[in-house]
Amino acid sequence: MKPLEERRTQPDMNQLCLLLRVPAGLMWFQGHFPVQPLLPGVAQLDWVMTYGAELAPGMRFSAIDSVKFQRPVQPDSLLELTLRWDASRSVLSFSYQQVSDDAQHPVSSGKIKLCH
Repeated sequence: MKPLEERRTQPDMNQLCLLLRVPAGLMWFQGHFPVQPLLPGVAQLDWVMTYGAELAPGMRFSAIDSVKFQRPVQPDSLLELTLRWDASRSVLSFSYQQVSDDAQHPVSSGKIKLCH
């Protein structure tokens, strides 16, 4: 289940920026965790691969070069996802920022190696 896409920009053919709303009703929050629901890291990676397929069609997951989770994502958060495709290295880089009224805060980032 994907988040709600509120805005999309593509500065060039190797970069995609998305503003995503993460509704509380997403199945990803069910059971993770009962007292304080948090968006699992695997959901963030799933969205990276889903949207990344637009920059690197026909490519599939090979390995995670690096990933860093810095801030938990709660229901109804607003996230900015930036994707960059480096075809020469077959690397899809990503960065999530939590958007609030006054600032943006790092949520997660990493590099995923893709292959044919």
